[in-house]
Amino acid sequence: MSRSTNSSTPQAPGRARPAPPRRIVLTPGARRALDAASRLFYERGIHAVGVDLIAAEAGVTKKTLYDRFGSKEQIVVEYLAGRDERWRAFLDERLAAAPPSPAEHALAVFAASRDWVAEHGARGCGMVNAHAEIDDPAHPAYAVIAGQKAWMLELFTSLAREVTAPGEAAGSEAADRLARTLMLLHEGALVAHGLGIFPDAVGLAREQARAVLAPYS
Repeated sequence: MSRSTNSSTPQAPGRARPAPPRRIVLTPGARRALDAASRLFYERGIHAVGVDLIAAEAGVTKKTLYDRFGSKEQIVVEYLAGRDERWRAFLDERLAAAPPSPAEHALAVFAASRDWVAEHGARGCGMVNAHAEIDDPAHPAYAVIAGQKAWMLELFTSLAREVTAPGEAAGSEAADRLARTLMLLHEGALVAHGLGIFPDAVGLAREQARAVLAPYS
């Protein structure tokens, strides 16, 4: 069967997922400004990019930016939330096309990430990079960052439960341990990719995940 990430997944134990931040409706002009801001934030860092530069790159005035977004914080929220939405849609397509076994679905997450970073992630995970600059839970964008990683752990937990105990709704210590191992492999690979420590970090993580899943095949 195919799996969609839009379906509900059991919440993994641990810290509760933060409430999502306020979003705004983007006009065509705001969308152009956000596209410029998104590129700059990812390439240069959030703190390094000011509203003046975003306005200049987008060909709009600072007043227009503040009229549309209200604050730089809201631009950051829209940047991260938009990137998160695109990743989830990308992953959803890959999981829907994956072979039917739960283990293959877990491996498909790594394959999807490998393709995603090749196309969209030369500087590594946008959420990890953003967290290096935004670690205050009071910042409205923090909920987007933490929310994506909580969602990824929920996905791995759901898959791990199907791998270790098919058909059982309740979790188990083995499933939770497997989910966290897969999450560590996945997130560690994204960091290694962003730092350029060695080539094809996500591909190597996928092979390590295959070895971890082998006893359940």
